Amino acid sequence: MGKLQALTNGRTASFAGPGPPRPAPAGERGRSGRTTARQWAVRLILPSALVLWLLSLRNVHLAEMRDYGLLQVLPVLFWVALGLLTFGFCLALTDRRSAAGWFAGYVLGLIAVIHATPTLLYPTLRYSWAWKHVAVVDAVIRHRGEVPHADKLAIYNQWPGFFDLNAFFLQATGLDSALGYATWTPPVFNALMLAPLLLLYRTVTRDRRLIWGAAWIYYSCSWVGQDYFAPQAFAFLLFVTVIALVMGQLPTSVLYRAGGIRAGRWPLGRFVLVVVLMAVIITSHPLTPLMLLSALVVLSLPRRNRRIVLPVLAAAVALNMAWYATVARPYIAENLHDFLGELLKPDTNVVSGLAALGTAAPGHVVVAWVDRSLSAAVFLLAAVAFLARPWVRRTGLPLLVVAPLPVLAANAYGGEMIFRAYLFALPAASLLIAALFLKRGSLSPLRAAVVCPLLFALLAGLVFGYYGKESANYFEKDEVAAGRFVADTSPPGSTIVSLTSAVPGLYMRYDENPQVQLDAQDIADQRRLVENPVEGLEGFIHRATPQQPAYIILTRAQAADLYQRGVLPADTVERLESALSKDPDYIPVYRSKDAVVYRYQGGTGS
Repeated sequence: MGKLQALTNGRTASFAGPGPPRPAPAGERGRSGRTTARQWAVRLILPSALVLWLLSLRNVHLAEMRDYGLLQVLPVLFWVALGLLTFGFCLALTDRRSAAGWFAGYVLGLIAVIHATPTLLYPTLRYSWAWKHVAVVDAVIRHRGEVPHADKLAIYNQWPGFFDLNAFFLQATGLDSALGYATWTPPVFNALMLAPLLLLYRTVTRDRRLIWGAAWIYYSCSWVGQDYFAPQAFAFLLFVTVIALVMGQLPTSVLYRAGGIRAGRWPLGRFVLVVVLMAVIITSHPLTPLMLLSALVVLSLPRRNRRIVLPVLAAAVALNMAWYATVARPYIAENLHDFLGELLKPDTNVVSGLAALGTAAPGHVVVAWVDRSLSAAVFLLAAVAFLARPWVRRTGLPLLVVAPLPVLAANAYGGEMIFRAYLFALPAASLLIAALFLKRGSLSPLRAAVVCPLLFALLAGLVFGYYGKESANYFEKDEVAAGRFVADTSPPGSTIVSLTSAVPGLYMRYDENPQVQLDAQDIADQRRLVENPVEGLEGFIHRATPQQPAYIILTRAQAADLYQRGVLPADTVERLESALSKDPDYIPVYRSKDAVVYRYQGGTGS
């Protein structure tokens, strides 16, 4: 019996990867002076970098942002702080005695510097989609549930979990709107994400430098920006939590080796927790349940995993089918033909997000190529780790990296699927990359000379992707005031027209006022708008009356958005504003430095 137990423990240990760091050799322990100096440096660099970061935010001129967004306006001191923070983390990696608390401090410091910077700098909520989701929460509260006449936003009625939870929170706390806390969603979400990431990584290794190195790499490569106030961020957080709980039960888990779980069985409470989390995911977001199903399917491929994964997979399938057959049935029925058509075009789905860049701003082209290069580097390094580190092949990490690929091939998701696939593969890929460069034991000077430049390079790619498009993502107070003016003064049934979605508050009272977004129209309509702005516009507002007029909102952010993406000529906002100002049928009802609103009520000339 003892021999059998020893064999079992040995076999399981081979799956689990590196264990905890070994005690320092006697020679290294004897060099107490150098080690002490390094430890003091690690402890001093972290607070110093954070102080420099806060000081760097005092005088940032946001109005000067153009092609490269925040990269153009952040002062040198900001980059010094970020570089110092990265160097301090590298220094901590070189010392096997660095405590987990210091690693945590550096990773949380990175989250603060990257994700709290826009929150601290911008006068209002960042990103137009965040404003849209705030409007949906407000509509849910006004209607006490399902929002009628939702038009294109009716999909949120079929996946209302995120919005219902926020509505419940607002009513329970007495807050007026989600706008107050939505501003802080990016730093808070990323800080919360650290917990399931650590849980996931601790299922495959107990080496704290490998765990925290993987966490740093994750935050250094997460450029997609799906961390704002949105169902995707909420569902992704729960997705990683579910995967971490499942990975913890597998025979390859470190917890299994340590005797922390019972082989081949789910504890009832933990299984119920997983089912509840999956139910919340399925009711909150249409894409994340598909990613979860794909991840569970690939994790069930190794026979040793099936007793753990198959019950969870069965529950996920049952919950999805129940939701599709009831609440989400209208959306599924309406779009089933399109879904089936996209299944036959996997090549188109894969490349749909790699939009043509011929008409985009020069800086936007550079940012897009940096994004793509960083994503390719992550997958390439993960593949090299798969080949070079045999122990990672016996974990579920490589399976999780490739799990999003079937979903990517099956649906374009409005051109965003390739970026979402990267997002869902990144947690597992990050630990593979860490395993490639951070071997058990000391980080030798030669290896440190490779690891530290790599971390700097990944971080450089991140800031291009995360900060490079900010000229269209931030809004001045005048732009917010213009959106609120329209929401407060437009009669029900008014048509709200904008060139792009980059308008704060555009969807406030979207259930009462139909929206027209001109950059999303057919190419023929866009061409007419470019050739003759007034005539091109009239086709969308010809039904306007004095009782139900049309409002045309033109803002600074829309001009920046058009300049970046090139979907319409960069001077479209200027040309349209000039044409409307000369036409007596268009009455300016709001004007400021960064926004103007015209009212049209049917060609009355008054």
